[in-house]
Amino acid sequence: ADNPPRQIIEFRKNIEQADGIIICTPEYVFSIPSGLKNAIEWCISTTIFSDKPIGLITASASGQKGHEELQLIMKTAMAKFTDETCLLIQGIKGKFDEQGNLTDNETQKELDEFIDALKKLINEK
Repeated sequence: ADNPPRQIIEFRKNIEQADGIIICTPEYVFSIPSGLKNAIEWCISTTIFSDKPIGLITASASGQKGHEELQLIMKTAMAKFTDETCLLIQGIKGKFDEQGNLTDNETQKELDEFIDALKKLINEK
């Protein structure tokens, strides 16, 4: 749109100013949430994501289809990501305690590796 809402202008500005972006999302009915897809679509007509280092996390019961969809969308937006900056966390509900603390050591290890890979990707700029 020629005159996007103020919130979209600010959203785009935040992306543009960021060294890198992390998108973390659940999967809803084998897809990403419509609100996330809508926010990304507001940026597709721009080059805002082009070569922007990005990390993609899908955390859900299964998440495989939503994770694949998110990667396809961000590839279309020409974002810069690698296999190491994509993380699928399956069975998310059982990996946190009642206070919201991560209790799964394997997931913590994967998150640490994800962060290291994203830092490396950002520093390649």
